[in-house]
Amino acid sequence: MIRKARVKAGRLVLDEPSDLPEGTEVPMLELLDIGGGPEVEDPAALEQALVDSEEDVKAGRLVDEEIALDELQ
Repeated sequence: MIRKARVKAGRLVLDEPSDLPEGTEVPMLELLDIGGGPEVEDPAALEQALVDSEEDVKAGRLVDEEIALDELQ
């Protein structure tokens, strides 16, 4: 599940409602370094790519990294 959150009063607050039960512990968060990186030319296209990627994960359309690299060589 990929969700956006913002820091408010020192706490992470999701940008949209969640259907997780109250008190659910989220084991890990990955913070993205958004400062000083390249500008996103098309934020809508990036958002759609992330949604598509999440759908691929849910549907099991994954390829092992080693297999993908072998095929590229």
